[in-house]
Amino acid sequence: MIIGVPKEIKNNEHRIAMVPAGVETICRAGHEVLVEKGAGLGSGIPDDRYIAAGAKIINGPKDIFAKAELIVKIKEPQPAEYAFLREGQILFTFFHFAASRALTEAMLKSKIIAFAYETLQTADGELPCLTPMSEVAGRMAVHEGAKYLEEPMKGRGILLGGVPGVYPAEVIILGAGVVGANACKMAAGRGANVTILDVNLNRLRYLDEIMPPNVHTLMSNAHTVRNSVQKADLVISSVLIRGGKAPQLITRELLKTMKPGAVIVDVAIDQGGSLETSKPTTHDQPTYVVDDIVHYCVTNMPGAVARTSTYALTNATLPYILMLVDRGIDGALKSSHEMRRALNMFKGEITIQEVAQTFGLPCSNPLG
Repeated sequence: MIIGVPKEIKNNEHRIAMVPAGVETICRAGHEVLVEKGAGLGSGIPDDRYIAAGAKIINGPKDIFAKAELIVKIKEPQPAEYAFLREGQILFTFFHFAASRALTEAMLKSKIIAFAYETLQTADGELPCLTPMSEVAGRMAVHEGAKYLEEPMKGRGILLGGVPGVYPAEVIILGAGVVGANACKMAAGRGANVTILDVNLNRLRYLDEIMPPNVHTLMSNAHTVRNSVQKADLVISSVLIRGGKAPQLITRELLKTMKPGAVIVDVAIDQGGSLETSKPTTHDQPTYVVDDIVHYCVTNMPGAVARTSTYALTNATLPYILMLVDRGIDGALKSSHEMRRALNMFKGEITIQEVAQTFGLPCSNPLG
């Protein structure tokens, strides 16, 4: 099989979908890898390392999309890439379809076969390709939130950990999954007063056991979310519905009752956001202010730390890429629960119920 690795073109996306070690592994298995010229530079990987691993360097994306049977990417195809797609071509990337009807309709029209990192799921419920980027985003959320709490950034002018004799910041984390737990760890380490909310009591018990004394757990419901958000200096929202649109936990009405200058980092923006006032932002212009509340809603947070996140992600994705190229689509779908869960579209039809329900579209089963 011919595998194509194009350069990412989303705003400040510096990751690449395959590192030289992965190229070498795939080439040794008898397949061909095409890498766009300069695609790895943002992750500190020059072209000559890909060449040494067995890849062919291609000057532009058009030829890669034209020749490759399987395209592996980091982020969803951008509008400039839509024309390169062809019927039956396999794409393996982060899609987050529920956040964008336009993307969903464009990919249906292209009749590609879409496998999504974020819905690839093991039998015990783990999301192995989403987890490493959730770890990065959770840790970054605290760094970014602390920065935008500074007064020159339109924040409240609060130091996250305070100083002796002065209270630390109140950090509220919505969702105790991978993002939330990593954000909790980082915020607690910086000395903030942290409260983490979730609907899973067993998960809260676990975090209560392993986190330091400045972390408090709270069962999530409309009442506790409202009260917590109102006292927050920094809110990190990390709620997740696999493949579906994130639930809106913070309304415009609730936003108006928050402390002026408070910061919200909406990590759920990839799945549409968990605030009524959320809208996607970029690393160039990461924040905006609504009702005196600073919103940080960057859709590709890990792209800013590519020398970490590229390796973290490709460690997780390579085994599944190998499965696709060695077994083919039919073999991968029939033999792997994970790949069946990763399949989102098949030649013009949606195959994941959560996306179909989001847009009121039919859902099919390619295996019959």
